[in-house]
Parts: sequence; structure tokens; C-alpha cells
Amino acid sequence: MTITAELEARILRLYHVEKWRCGTIARQLHLHHTTVRRVLAQAGLPRHGPQLRSAMIDSYLPFIRQTLTKFPDLTASRLHAMVRERGYRGGPDHFRHLISLYRPRPAAEAYLRLRTLPGEQGQVDWAHFGHIQVGRARRPLMAFVMVLSYSRDIHLRFFLDARMENFLRGHVGAFNAWCGVPRVLLYDFVPGNKIVVLCRISLCGRRRYEPCLEAPCV
Repeated sequence: MTITAELEARILRLYHVEKWRCGTIARQLHLHHTTVRRVLAQAGLPRHGPQLRSAMIDSYLPFIRQTLTKFPDLTASRLHAMVRERGYRGGPDHFRHLISLYRPRPAAEAYLRLRTLPGEQGQVDWAHFGHIQVGRARRPLMAFVMVLSYSRDIHLRFFLDARMENFLRGHVGAFNAWCGVPRVLLYDFVPGNKIVVLCRISLCGRRRYEPCLEAPCV
């Protein structure tokens, strides 16, 4: 069963903060108890209660751990067939649940969530939507896209090319639609742009530009 990130967060909070048991969480959130245990196992956090283990699988755990270390993407059904050849008599469904507890998980990566204030930042880019036929000519269909970082509001306008005049028309259209100008604009791709100044390279690797209001930059 696939669950949302919000539901996983609720399960972790009820278990580690409210100290609810797995069965209580499953009943209150209308989930199967194995789904709750799987979320707890994948989170990699210490359990505050006894971990349920099947005595039938105990003698096969060294082989299972060694196999999963070498082949972390090996399916539970294939692994179940391998341990059955070595004498295991448990059913495939219960075995699949146990394997989800012992399968190695990648270490969690720390990341920095960037937050902005309303009107502080906008992101600008060109998008390519293939080609269209205009008379006898086959023209590229480009879209100027500006997104407000705080509200994620999007302004999109189609053009037949990505030339400078259309690039500027896209800006003017976005500013008129929002009745304002973001304090900072981030540009993923600026084709031939000569009126913006490179200010710095941000931590996420994107180039950050600010408008040059005095004169075009050479």
C-alpha cells in the first residue's frame, strides 16, 4: 500500500511523540498494522517497543542479510524462493513483510529547504514545446515561464522564438499580470541575454541575476 508523505509523518509523530502502539495507530488511521510497521522500519528511527520477529526466520537471517548486502534490489519473491530451497517453510506474504524490515535503506540525506518572503523572488526560464506549422514555415514553439517562489504562482506566455524582445515581453507581461516586480529574479537559462548582471552562484547551482536598470551590460 502506497501512502502519502503527510500520512507517514502522522504515523511517526503518533509513534515517537505520542507513544502509541502500532495497532492503535493502524486502527485510528484505518491502516493495516503491517503498513504502520513498514513506515517505522523505513524511517530508520529506534523503536521504543519490542520488535516482532518470527522465530521461523531467525536461522535464515545471516543468509538474508548477506544476500541483501550484495544485491539490495533483489525482489522478496526471489529471495523467498532461495530460502525455501534452504528449508524455510513460511508463507510468501509474511516473508515479504519481514524482508521490508531487514532490507538495507540508503542513508538519509540532509538538505536545506530554502524559503522566501512574498514578492522577494521569482524564477525565470524558457520551455520548448516542439514546433508548429505557420504557413509554409515550421517554427519552434517557446514558452516564457516566470514562477513566484513564495506562492508558486505561474505566468506563462508562448512565443515563436526565444529572442531578446520576446524575453523582455515575457517579463513585462508577468509584471503587469501581478501588478508588481519581484525583488530578485533567478534565471535557469538566459539565451543571449545582455541586460542582466551575474551577481553570484547560489548554493543550489543556479545562476542568480538582477536587472541592470542603468544601461545594457556588455
